[in-house]
Order: sequence, then C-alpha cells, then structure tokens
Amino acid sequence: MTIADLAFYAFALTAVAAGVLVTVSRNPVHSVLWLILAFLSAAGLFVLLGAEFVAMLLIIVYVGAVAVLFVFVVMMLDVDFSELKGEMSRYMPIGLLIGVVLLMQLLIGVGAWVQADGAMGLRKAVTPDMAQVENTRAIGLLLYDKYLMLFQLSGMVLLVAMIGAISLTLRHRKDVKRQNVLHQMWRDPAKAMELKDVKPGQGL
Repeated sequence: MTIADLAFYAFALTAVAAGVLVTVSRNPVHSVLWLILAFLSAAGLFVLLGAEFVAMLLIIVYVGAVAVLFVFVVMMLDVDFSELKGEMSRYMPIGLLIGVVLLMQLLIGVGAWVQADGAMGLRKAVTPDMAQVENTRAIGLLLYDKYLMLFQLSGMVLLVAMIGAISLTLRHRKDVKRQNVLHQMWRDPAKAMELKDVKPGQGL
C-alpha cells in the first residue's frame, strides 16, 4: 500500500466521520467545526485526484467564507435549542418516514444502475488531455466553452433560489424600525435640520 492509498483512506474516513458528527452533534458550533473538517478532508481528496484548483476553491470559498459565516450566525443568534428539540421530536416520525423512502429510492437506483459500453469513452472525449492542458485551464474550457449555457442557467437557478429565500423570509414587523431609503432621499433639509446660535460660554 502506497502513501497515496494511505492518504486516501485517511481523508475518506475523516470526511465520513466528520459528516456523521455534523448531524449528531448537539452543539451547533461543534457541528460547524466538524463541517470545516469535512471540507478540508474533501479538499485533500481533490488534491489526490490532481485537482489542486478545485481543492483550493473548496478551502477558500467554503472554509474561509461559508463555514466562518455559519459560525458567526450560530454564535450571534439567540436560538432556544430546547424549543427546537421539542419541535424536532414532534416531526420525528414523518422525518423518519421520508428518510426511509429516500434511502429505498437510493438503493433501488444503485441496484438498477448499469454502465453503458461506451460510457468511459464518452467521458474521456469531453475532458481535455491532462498531459497537454493544466487542470485550471481544463475547467475553464469545460465551463466557459462547451457548457457555457448550462453554467449560466445554473447561475440563474441559484439567483432565483436566493430571491425566493429572501422573499419568503422577509417579514415587516411593526416593533422594528426599518430604513426607508426614499423617505431619506426626499426629505426637506429645512425640516430635517435646525440651526442653533450657541453663544460663547453657553450650552444647548
């Protein structure tokens, strides 16, 4: 067994264990830390595959931005975890039922999966020759040349999902003072300011 094989098993076992601990950890901060470890292990697997650019993107984007944002949000929000656990126990039966159905669908899909005869040849025909083109340029050629339309459509799907999430969570509460940009722009300076003639030695 070579060093690469040992590194693969180490990264793979660490990623699986970290993923399990993300879901079973009681403290959400610990879950985010385990998620960071899972991202780092996945980045190590990408390095073993020769995709150093994707590994660095995974570390910079997900570990450096997304996971740190999760930590800040979890630590700043005043979440009542006892109430969340109570709600989770209420919906546990239907959640387990949905989980069992999804697991059965995955098992049926894996059991019925058959590889076509020319599948490997078609996969190799799409990707450029790695001996002549480095992996960063190969990714650029695939995303911005052969699959440009699909790449742009996936970006539009993410944009629509983001707008939908913002629209669903946007609530106008009366007890929260909100900023009205148009009201600020159209304000009358004569009514917004009042000049005081403060004489020397006197206060307001």
